[in-house]
Amino acid sequence: MLAVAELVGEALEPMRDQIVIATKFGFDLESRQGGLDSRPETISRSVDGSLNRLRTNAIDLLYQHRVDPNVQIEDVAGTVKELIEQGKVRHFGLSEAGVQTIRRAHAVQPVAALQGEFSLWWREPEEAILPTLEELGIGFVPFSPLGKGFLTGKIDENTQFASGDFRNTVPRFVDREARKANLAFVNVLANVAERKSATPAQIALAWLLAQKPWIVPIPGTTKLHRLEENIAAAEIDLTPDDHREIEDAQLTAHGERYAPGAAAKDRSLKQERTAMQITRNSIETGRGPSDWSHMSALRLRYVMTTSESSRQATAVLVIQFQTRNASSRVNCGSSPLRNSSATVSPVTLSRSSSSAGVHIMWWAPS
Repeated sequence: MLAVAELVGEALEPMRDQIVIATKFGFDLESRQGGLDSRPETISRSVDGSLNRLRTNAIDLLYQHRVDPNVQIEDVAGTVKELIEQGKVRHFGLSEAGVQTIRRAHAVQPVAALQGEFSLWWREPEEAILPTLEELGIGFVPFSPLGKGFLTGKIDENTQFASGDFRNTVPRFVDREARKANLAFVNVLANVAERKSATPAQIALAWLLAQKPWIVPIPGTTKLHRLEENIAAAEIDLTPDDHREIEDAQLTAHGERYAPGAAAKDRSLKQERTAMQITRNSIETGRGPSDWSHMSALRLRYVMTTSESSRQATAVLVIQFQTRNASSRVNCGSSPLRNSSATVSPVTLSRSSSSAGVHIMWWAPS
């Protein structure tokens, strides 16, 4: 990896003033243990090493590769702020960070860009990430905009991947039936592409580019003709009818995004999704996720729906959870929720005695 950076630095040195360099920090590359490491001293060493290998005096955009649960994001942002003041870095970026992490970092040092997965078959960022970025004036850099190659139309249920291909571990690719079902995405893209004299991949990229003017997808390729094909997608204008056709298809991806527990890259977002695994039954019986040890603070918002005289009423309950003890659990109490909003301890969760349904609407680390 470091040798690649040196090669890139050598190649780009003669044209440095014509390009923008983005690189990342956040992994332990010095010891044999690996893992996340965003301690201030590690960030500083990482940047100095990158400047040397890339043969430049400043990094245009410096991303934190993944959120490190062991380092406060304010400390990370503060360290990058110091590097910006020293002239070593120009802009600060995050990758796969949740809404509250973005806000906390942005309050210390303005975040210029967020990197995260976004495509026609992974649209979760539309729920909370995109509105937050638009509010704060942060750009979005989607990786895997072509669904790890699936949206190009070159993969079907019979495709065999090489032994070292990471897609052999991705449920959406491992499950042949899921691949077969997901061809619905390709079919819709191919229909639009035929009218535009384009490829399905170009339509997938054009769709992304049309979502917001501050979205810049980064499709990866090792082939020059694919690079040229991807760049040409920026010239494609999708009409309202094109967009309507794509939306009316009501496409739903089959298969999990990653294998359970496999993604160090998915770790930070798991911290902002784990509570969604709590079902109505688990709330009512006092059971919750089996391991909260990776969380230092958690705020959940539950909407509880009740029926009174044929009228629907809602009550919002906020839980403040602060512990690093794996034995702690969210435990439901029996007392009814009297107020429209309340804060309770992580050990006692009150719920409406006339609750007809319990739905988790949103949550994030505080």
